[in-house]
Amino acid sequence: MSSVGGEHEQAAEVPWSRLSNRMLWADGVWSLLSLAPLAIATWVFGTDFQTGNPMPWVIIAVIGVVGAAADALRWIFTRYRVSGEYVELRTGVLVRNHRSVRRDRIRSVDLDAKFWHRIVGLRVLTIGAGQQAAAGESAFELDAVSKTEAEELRQLLALSSPAPIRQRAPEGTELDPGPAPDENEDENVGQTRVLAGFRPGWFVYNMFNAWAFVLAAGLCWGAFMLAPAVGLDPTSWVVGFLDTWGLHWAWAVLAGVLVLGVVGSLGLAVAFLTEYWNFELARVPGAKGTLLRTRHGLFRTREVNRDDERIRGVQISEPVLWRWLGIADTTVVTTGLDEWSMSSPTAVLPRGPVRVARPIAAAVLGTPANPMDTPLRRHPRAALGRRLWWATVTTALFTGAVGALAATNLLPLAAVWITAAVLGPLALLGAVIAYRALGHGIADEYVVLRSGLFFRATTALRRSAVSTVVIRESVPQRLLGLRSVATMTAAGAGGYEAPDIAATGCTLFASKAAPGVLDPFLVTEEREAAPAR
Repeated sequence: MSSVGGEHEQAAEVPWSRLSNRMLWADGVWSLLSLAPLAIATWVFGTDFQTGNPMPWVIIAVIGVVGAAADALRWIFTRYRVSGEYVELRTGVLVRNHRSVRRDRIRSVDLDAKFWHRIVGLRVLTIGAGQQAAAGESAFELDAVSKTEAEELRQLLALSSPAPIRQRAPEGTELDPGPAPDENEDENVGQTRVLAGFRPGWFVYNMFNAWAFVLAAGLCWGAFMLAPAVGLDPTSWVVGFLDTWGLHWAWAVLAGVLVLGVVGSLGLAVAFLTEYWNFELARVPGAKGTLLRTRHGLFRTREVNRDDERIRGVQISEPVLWRWLGIADTTVVTTGLDEWSMSSPTAVLPRGPVRVARPIAAAVLGTPANPMDTPLRRHPRAALGRRLWWATVTTALFTGAVGALAATNLLPLAAVWITAAVLGPLALLGAVIAYRALGHGIADEYVVLRSGLFFRATTALRRSAVSTVVIRESVPQRLLGLRSVATMTAAGAGGYEAPDIAATGCTLFASKAAPGVLDPFLVTEEREAAPAR
């Protein structure tokens, strides 16, 4: 009890710090800039509030002013401090929140600099301590601190070890840094090792997907809404264009889709170049090991540091529609990071060729033999039969639903045959693709699992990180002699499955995937068949 009390007394002596006051005048300038479009539309273009459409400019102005006011309140009511053992944050206007996390629990420290933040020398510091996996949010987000302050905090907290209490010096003075550390004290101190760098040609792998149409539709809708505010009428322009060329409506729709596709693809290419400009994946030294660091961004820069001691594996995912291009997404399986987050903290490479992702995965794992190159065992033919059966049942159900609508004259009778002719072959093709994606194997200290239809995911998971093995057998699987083996771990998605393995060999594979976990439940013959660890 005395040691705990001593820690809290020591933390109580550390003064609370504010966010940078630069955000106040920066937000003031931003609010004035948000009013500029409304002023220009009114005074330069002479937009009439009664006959025109100034609402888009009004919305922009309101968002800018309200955002500046919210930041001012956040600055007034936010305090934080870093002691020898804890990081603490107090915030909230109507409801006050006091959050604290032990420094040895910190999983990642991210630095994010939006374009406006970079201009005024501010950064957003995000400290991840595992909360996001359960609550959908990170432990702390300090938005915004000065660039110098953020770098000091990143270096202090990314070491993953308690350090002397950090105090701020009064203005005009400097704190005594103390004796210089001995260079021979830490065996991990060394030079940064760059694993991958920016490749501009990869924009080709990121510009062709369905989001191109979403992006183009958003841009066109925004232009359509803003044009009347400056005296333009895009509707009459489009109608006049179609009348001039005399296009049939079908050709007009096709031309519109093509235009959206081109505009969206170009937009995605520009977005990739601005987001991943100057990308770098590197392994950097820390106090108790090494950190896996990614940096990228042109207008908005971002830096993510991941503790190598918490990385449990690597996953390479290949989307089915672009698999013929050899495109892959590469992520790490690690504790304390939310793989479903929009910021993608687990991604260690931008979407690029799989031939590059495989050697980079081996470099991330630090293994001489690449687990991703291990030949995987194919699953039995019964697994293909099960997928073909599901494809047939799915086609029959959809065709029956369309037939029921056709019987009530809601759809023409031809829709039934069209549904069966289109959906049937696609479903059977999907079943074959899903079966060919199946595979599993053991590569030294890693278990390798591969499955997936729309995204074929190959996961190399450290066997020592597998805490539980789940063997499932449904009624159809029992009839076909199949079982599914799931390896559970406290990292990434929490579990990775090898579906539809032959029942005769699933127990042996499960015992290899999780050494020692199944030993108390194996009979003597199976225990002797399992190789020594």
